[in-house]
Amino acid sequence: MVPKKEKKKAKLAVWKFASCDGCQLSLLDCEDELLAVADAVDIANFPEASRAIVKGPYEISLVEGSITTPHDAERIHRIRRASKFLVTIGACATAGGIQALRNYTDVREFTSAIYASPKYITTLQNSTPITDHIPVDLELRGCPVNKYQLIEVVSAYLNRRKPNVSPYSVCIECKLRGHNCVMVARGTPCLGPITHAGCDAVCPGFDRGCYSCFGPKETPNTRAMAERFEEMGVSADDLVRMFRSFNAEADEFRKESIIHERQD
Repeated sequence: MVPKKEKKKAKLAVWKFASCDGCQLSLLDCEDELLAVADAVDIANFPEASRAIVKGPYEISLVEGSITTPHDAERIHRIRRASKFLVTIGACATAGGIQALRNYTDVREFTSAIYASPKYITTLQNSTPITDHIPVDLELRGCPVNKYQLIEVVSAYLNRRKPNVSPYSVCIECKLRGHNCVMVARGTPCLGPITHAGCDAVCPGFDRGCYSCFGPKETPNTRAMAERFEEMGVSADDLVRMFRSFNAEADEFRKESIIHERQD
């Protein structure tokens, strides 16, 4: 009897750029779900989990972090060439991250204030999303990403189907959980109407406004949102801060923050 040939596993690689490693930890936090994924793929590169490195090419690459150095700008192109399906994970990779706040000032001010010998620091003026440098196949937002969405994306690729990642806003999650609207009930400014779902409305669940950890949803009306905040008495300075947080370099948020910066 001829032995049945084993199906070749897909190679999965996880890559880190400028970030806090939180999205990699979200993947490790999957526990039982991660074990199921590990049975279906060969984890070829995962700095947070192992020192082992397997050469590409890779069927799936998950990229965490923003591009902040000349070396990173070169490395991401090598990773793209070695990857069949590339997914950016988290706010740093999809929108520059909190470090993108440097884009609105002179980065030399930061290096001079933090490092004893700033002349040894080689960095770019801006912190930019991965899509500013290469084409990507899917963006998965969040700070950090939702671990179940992450597993869903990997599972969808392995099963040759479209990922089931809902495009609606945090407001829908509030309704599903039975939360009162903090803007209507308490007059609390909340970015939920223009923020991508994925957090399970954790902040409104504690009577706090959404901070937009998951970034802008599809076709967000930031102009109308800002006008509503102005009616509620939010200052131009505070509006700039609201749109410049975890996803400061997301195109819609960046443009809206610049509008209010000019009003100061």
